[in-house]
Amino acid sequence: MRSIWKGAIAFGLVNVPVKVYSATEDHDISLHQVHDKDGGRIKYQRRCEVCGKIVDFEHIDKAYDDGERTVILDESDISTLPVEKSREIEVVEFVPSDQLDPITFERSYFLEPDGASTKAYVLLRRTLEQTDRTAIVQFALRQKTRLGALRVRGDVLMLQGLLWDDEVREASFPALDEKVRISAQELKMSSSLVESFAADFDPSKFTDEYQEQLRELIDAKLAKGDDVSTEETFGTSDGDEDDGAEVLDLMAALQRSVEKNRASRKKPAAKKPAANKAPAKKKAG
Repeated sequence: MRSIWKGAIAFGLVNVPVKVYSATEDHDISLHQVHDKDGGRIKYQRRCEVCGKIVDFEHIDKAYDDGERTVILDESDISTLPVEKSREIEVVEFVPSDQLDPITFERSYFLEPDGASTKAYVLLRRTLEQTDRTAIVQFALRQKTRLGALRVRGDVLMLQGLLWDDEVREASFPALDEKVRISAQELKMSSSLVESFAADFDPSKFTDEYQEQLRELIDAKLAKGDDVSTEETFGTSDGDEDDGAEVLDLMAALQRSVEKNRASRKKPAAKKPAANKAPAKKKAG
């Protein structure tokens, strides 16, 4: 494993240097899209809807759209926001472990001691085990301020990102307000059914059947020679030679659909700009 971040747990006056590793990984088979007629790869381009040009990442800013107005934020604007000022995982409180609702858990990370001595690391781990508490921490990662839970998994300290309180929705369903009568016999039979399925959870017993069968399907096609050279699936043009051609970017198409739908609901009679005006703006630029 390769560490993605280095920092330190700030535990009162105790400082615990750590390396951070992603605790999970995705094993899904990666598929890409191709043209059904010739097998050519489908190419998505960052094309500007105003000038029609393909834009490099260095010339792309971020923007917020409220439906009617758009606010553009460049790098100088973003730089004024709070960023990853320190490499500290700050412990703010210790809470009973059973008070954490699993719905708030996000990504998980393993923490490895990063220093000549592991004593502070082991001390914090044993303290959490003995008190049956979870440390609530605050930290910054990838330009985001985050809330997290620091707990023990085996011999390792594990950090789990937590959703902020306002990110968890409230569930309210009118149907559950109705009074329902459950008889003692029905509850007994339901409990018996649960007991018949009772077991200790062993995640190794479960596999992703879809991914296994997808791999078998791919291997079978390869064995039959039902494949093409990967090199043949790439085109020869660099994408800039046909600026006049109408190349549909999936994201741009979706954005245009959203804007068209908004315009039809808010201003049915509004005149939409003609698509053939793009070359004129391109010439002006």
